Amino acid sequence: MIPVTKPFLPPREEYQNYVDQIWERNWLTNNGPLVQKFEEKISSFLNCQPLTFVSNGTIALQLAIRALELKGEIITTPFTYIATPSSICWEGCKPVFVDIDERTFNIDVNLIEKAITPKTSAILATHVFGNPCDIDAIQKIADKHNLKVIYDAAHCFGTKYKDECVLNFGDISTISFHATKIFHTVEGGGLVTKSISVRKKVQAQRNYGHVDYENFSTIGINGKNSEFHAAMGLTNLEYIDDLLKDRKKSYEKYKQLLGSLNLNSQTEQPSSDVNGAYMGCIFPSSLVVEKVQSKLNNKNIFPRKYFNPSMDDIECFNRSNFKCQKSRKLSNSILCLPQFHGFKEHENIVNLIEQTLIGT
Repeated sequence: MIPVTKPFLPPREEYQNYVDQIWERNWLTNNGPLVQKFEEKISSFLNCQPLTFVSNGTIALQLAIRALELKGEIITTPFTYIATPSSICWEGCKPVFVDIDERTFNIDVNLIEKAITPKTSAILATHVFGNPCDIDAIQKIADKHNLKVIYDAAHCFGTKYKDECVLNFGDISTISFHATKIFHTVEGGGLVTKSISVRKKVQAQRNYGHVDYENFSTIGINGKNSEFHAAMGLTNLEYIDDLLKDRKKSYEKYKQLLGSLNLNSQTEQPSSDVNGAYMGCIFPSSLVVEKVQSKLNNKNIFPRKYFNPSMDDIECFNRSNFKCQKSRKLSNSILCLPQFHGFKEHENIVNLIEQTLIGT
């Protein structure tokens, strides 16, 4: 079976070395030494502001919204995972969907200002598939209207914008270290901010608001992560150069092969260095997507409709109030093809796609 993705696992004995240390210290969680070491090493590798390690990427988004004290409406993209608008709602705010640029798959910056109202407090934009948004344009709009900016950079491990780590932009950027990502800690996420005061607030909020054992500075939640997850991150970090190199090579191989079929994929944001995390292939229609998916499934190959559905087409987000036609069209015509470390089946998959297209 070929899944859409497969987690990289380091040599068991290398992870076990860290586990042995955990056993010796009997310090399993609550900002242990491995968590602290992981935060330091990951920030250094990415060349980003100090990263705060949390339990997952969704909690990272919720903590970002809470730390910035956002209220009212938050402008966001409909072409993203459900965690993005759900986090907005969970924190008592309202997601306002703005349609996408069909080339980059990211929020269309030319439509943002039309969606701003007196209730708007922030822009929460997703760097879709690790492809940076038009960061300069978004910041210009935010400065003009006194809005905060959060970037959902879940897919962005190793991505750069203008030769700088993409996590350094916005008021807060969040990232996911889930097992499906290029780099993972099994479960996990992080927040990056240039503001020391916001960082301290996030660090308190991830641990119930504790300042020390007896004192609390804010209302918090259990968003901290464990020594075991940090151990997996530290072990995987030893292999990250190879993981990133392999993924980008795989991504370019796909683009080359799919280009010969005149099938489009994502257009990379200028002045960016993307990580090749996902290979989203655009087909002529949802009917063709179904046929391609069926063909591949019959060969035990399992691509994914990602992201589907478009978030503005989900009832719990009051879909009748939003109509993002470009996002809905893309969500019905895109298929993410298998991508993981050591993957070698590019030509086989593209040949099967070609056979399906000839038969339609």
